[in-house]
Amino acid sequence: DFGSPREYGIPYRVVGKRAKKVKVRFTAYGDESDKGAYRVPLNSPVEGGARADGDRHVIAYDKVRCKLYELYRGFAKRKPKRWEADSGVIWNLRSAGLRPAGWTSADAAGLPIFPGLVRYAEAKKDSIDHALRVTFETTRDAWINPASHCAGSTDAATAPPMGMRLRMRADYDVSSLTGFARTIAEAMKRYG
Repeated sequence: DFGSPREYGIPYRVVGKRAKKVKVRFTAYGDESDKGAYRVPLNSPVEGGARADGDRHVIAYDKVRCKLYELYRGFAKRKPKRWEADSGVIWNLRSAGLRPAGWTSADAAGLPIFPGLVRYAEAKKDSIDHALRVTFETTRDAWINPASHCAGSTDAATAPPMGMRLRMRADYDVSSLTGFARTIAEAMKRYG
């Protein structure tokens, strides 16, 4: 979401060589979270804003170390200086490794969030070269690889399992779309 209200989008922070390590105290899924220090500055943007309820995703991409830090329900604490989060993952972007079967991440499917986001710069240059992340109101209580976890609310076969890949038909006519909508639709046809 590039427009308003801004709280609908998932913000992220790009960090580099000077990013300091910050401790994280896990409050719900610590046994499925990656231990270690996260290079997520305490002033990083939170999904929905500082006072938001809900998922409160916090994402930092470390372009120097090629790491991705993702927190679910992240709250910055000043004393002591740390994050409190329900869960968190440190993704090594030089690896195709997945989460252990049954484990969550900052995403209920156990997948990384950031790689599937449509970023403004991509849409602006008319070039999205990856699959897009989508969410559903209701999902099946099942997952398909590469997902590793599910939090579905139904066992109905008509509901999508987590990790399911969807792609817009190649012959679907998008000629009436313009701007970002067209760029996104073309990516949905090509990558899903």
